[in-house]
Amino acid sequence: MTKKLKTPNEMSFLDHLEELRWHIIRSVFAIVIIATVAFLMKDFVFGTIIFGPMNPEFPTYDIFCSLSQKLGFNEAFCNTEPAFTVQSRQMSEQFSAHIWTSIWAGFILGFPYILYEMWKFISPGLYDNEKQNARGFIAIASFLFFNGVLFGYYIVAPLSINFLGSYSISETVVREIDLSSYISTVRAAVIACGLIFELPIIIYFLTKIGLVTPEILRKYRKMALVVVLILSAIITPPDVASQIIVAVPILILYQISIYISKIVLKRQAKKEQKNVKAN
Repeated sequence: MTKKLKTPNEMSFLDHLEELRWHIIRSVFAIVIIATVAFLMKDFVFGTIIFGPMNPEFPTYDIFCSLSQKLGFNEAFCNTEPAFTVQSRQMSEQFSAHIWTSIWAGFILGFPYILYEMWKFISPGLYDNEKQNARGFIAIASFLFFNGVLFGYYIVAPLSINFLGSYSISETVVREIDLSSYISTVRAAVIACGLIFELPIIIYFLTKIGLVTPEILRKYRKMALVVVLILSAIITPPDVASQIIVAVPILILYQISIYISKIVLKRQAKKEQKNVKAN
């Protein structure tokens, strides 16, 4: 005799927790598999990716140099020779960095699958029309996340490394940066930008539940501009050129979010009109 599957409405709180547990386990398992592959590709992960922004021939440095010349910043980004050395002062630091970098690589590359497991947990409780409206959620959210990751790696990380690595308060201080400090700078830039680029998705769901409207977003546009500038100052070096480079795409995302919020409200209004006519 086959066991009848319970519908979302028939499931108890403990049943939902059990279901959530298995989604989390599968997500963690996917991260571990990708992390294992990244762990075995040590030379590529560290030599090419992690320490890539320290290379004077890193692809975006030429762009930074020409841009700084055009903006009149005295070739601020043209000298890309690393002014510091990366050191390891603890016995376990390199091994620990190897493991944690592999885990973060597993999270970044496994992000679409994590979203898929999240969607599988949430979707049974949605109506059919809600599922249709959210179609493409995983693809769009993954696309935004990976664009943010690339922006963080190719734009924010080199800016941070170039500025912070060459900043000096005195010639007495020798620039010998700990390995963990260097990696955390690269990781913070990549993860922060990846999550920031999810802004349109966040605004979409906030609009769906009625917490945000296009009018609210337009009303607080100036305040949002201030927040964006503060945010760009936090994740980038405190110079004008870097802040402009980071602030522009975030402001574009904010404008796109206003447009998305407007579309969501229009669709909701059309549905309400159809329901009124049907009744």
